[in-house]
Amino acid sequence: MIDNLPPLREVIAAHDLRAKKQLGQNFLLDLNLTHKIARQAGDLTGCDVLEVGPGPGGLTRGLLACGARHVLAIEKDPRALPALEEISAAYPGRLTVINGDALEVDPLAHLTPPIRIAANLPYNVGTELLIRWLTPKAWPPFWQSLTLMFQKEVAERIVAQPGSKAYGRLALLAQWRADARIVMSLPPEAFVPAPKVHSAVVHLTALPEPRYPADPAVLSQVTGAAFNQRRKMLRASLKGLHPRIEALLEASGIPPTARAEEIDLQRFCTLARALAEARAG
Repeated sequence: MIDNLPPLREVIAAHDLRAKKQLGQNFLLDLNLTHKIARQAGDLTGCDVLEVGPGPGGLTRGLLACGARHVLAIEKDPRALPALEEISAAYPGRLTVINGDALEVDPLAHLTPPIRIAANLPYNVGTELLIRWLTPKAWPPFWQSLTLMFQKEVAERIVAQPGSKAYGRLALLAQWRADARIVMSLPPEAFVPAPKVHSAVVHLTALPEPRYPADPAVLSQVTGAAFNQRRKMLRASLKGLHPRIEALLEASGIPPTARAEEIDLQRFCTLARALAEARAG
């Protein structure tokens, strides 16, 4: 036991919290596991933590037990609120629960830096939230680190390297501005109900500045065009970006006959800068 609250199976039974498929819910009931995930977020003492989709509060309890100064839990399902209120009562003044959509709530209205994000993300909004957190208007972002559970396939896309099938825009986006690594893997049977896929926890630490200079909008345009037609040679997939795209590719150290999955982040950033300069000139 990590606190004096009941086991999660009892909490779910008491509040009739059966997971809803339409909300992307799969509950992690082993408090040893939720505590272990909380520890992957690093030293939480002196930090506020944003959690999305706490459900019955297993990870919430882990974060608070690990010393988080304050946790903001955003939960869309009103059925979970009574269970979360019980946790709030056990940790007075340290848990704020908002019944709402994480895509619409401004967490900065409720959090004080330094801020970390830790969540067993609902499957249906996980990738969208990650992209939002990685693409703020200004960098560095409001968060120091992200400790997030995804379907294992998504986690592998975040940390993928050039030449692999998983390598694509998500890997480039994550690794341009953060250090990303998989820190845990979990089998389907760890969850209730058991999903059809394995899951993994990814830890991302924000870099003070992007790994290589590039305009975010141009880099997004380049990688979007490249990976939307990833089987084509880059001279074909990128031809709509500039009349002299082959020359810009060569100047960036990229063979025009190469395909997107062969090109590393540094060269994509070099190409984005060359394209921006060519357009400006």
